[in-house]
Amino acid sequence: MTDMPAARPRAPFFSSGPCAKRPGWSLENLTTDSLGRSHRAKLGKARLKLAIDLTRAVLNVPADYRIGIVPASDTGAVEMALWSMLGARPVEMLAWESFGEGWVTDVVKQLKLDNARITTAPYGELPDLAKVDTKTRDVVFTWNGTTSGVRVPNADWIAADREGLTICDATSAAFAQNLDFAKLDVVTFSWQKVLGGEAAHGMLILSPRAVERLETYKPAWPLPKIFRMTKGGKLIEGIFEGETINTPSMLCVEDYIDALEWAKSIGGLNGLQAKADANAKVILDWVAKTPWIANLAKDPANASNTSVCLVVSDPDVIAKGSDAVAQVAKGITAALDKEGVALDIGAYRDAPPGLRIWCGATVETSDLQALTPWLDWAFAQEKAKLAKAA
Repeated sequence: MTDMPAARPRAPFFSSGPCAKRPGWSLENLTTDSLGRSHRAKLGKARLKLAIDLTRAVLNVPADYRIGIVPASDTGAVEMALWSMLGARPVEMLAWESFGEGWVTDVVKQLKLDNARITTAPYGELPDLAKVDTKTRDVVFTWNGTTSGVRVPNADWIAADREGLTICDATSAAFAQNLDFAKLDVVTFSWQKVLGGEAAHGMLILSPRAVERLETYKPAWPLPKIFRMTKGGKLIEGIFEGETINTPSMLCVEDYIDALEWAKSIGGLNGLQAKADANAKVILDWVAKTPWIANLAKDPANASNTSVCLVVSDPDVIAKGSDAVAQVAKGITAALDKEGVALDIGAYRDAPPGLRIWCGATVETSDLQALTPWLDWAFAQEKAKLAKAA
């Protein structure tokens, strides 16, 4: 049986959201002058505007795209787009994991759009993107499947002369993967992923084409106040200048600003992507030489560099059936949690049983290097339990 490793990760935080705080993070680093003040006061609006401006700078968002801070995390940002913009033309909904499936449910069962076409793929795979009608239809998709570890490799499959809008949930891709804004009309994400910020606040990025849709199209259904982005047929520009729709947590805003400033200090977008790539390489190199584990992503070209999803592939365990596979995966998660080595690394509840290890830029590469021997150790313990039970 594998001996318990001597070295431990410096930090056991490998959750896929909320994710690890940046290296060196401390509450003492945060500016607190805006706390206890109205977010509509001059100082509050200035800090919110700074968060927007830093987002633009780090993400390389085009100057003519609007960036807004909105309620309810990434979910709120996506819902605002779906309820405000869809229905103007046929829509293609793409889903290959749980969050994409959630957007399908909203469009088909809540908005009840009869012109929606659904294109799906199993966990670990992408649909044939070449068959997606990006020319005449609106398209809704996730750039990186947080619960499946599969991402679109690029935006080449999106028509440059598209007539519809592309609505992209990029919550676990932003700051770690190349988002081709020229092909994207709506981009959403939350602070809690690659930058390790706090939850409950969403980011909504709109192209000029998306703004045009908002100003020229009125949905057939009523919109609650929290979703309304226009007044009198014109975009409410204040939303994209730091005048948020509802009251934000200024402490969370300061934490996001701190994360963005840190991102700039390590080389901005290039630095963040390089770190995520290096982190994912640690896990993927280990997977390549470890027979009991496999990447859920079937095609390496589509494998995520942030939410790396893994499945047990040991033939002895698989031979005992799906319950045994799930038992081993849960046992590994529980054992490493108990040891304080890795927290929250179980697969998402709707995904195939396995592990999910966050490799975003706030995780230290050395911690992932220290983690892999512990994964081997925990698997050996769980496989021995199975053998003993038999």
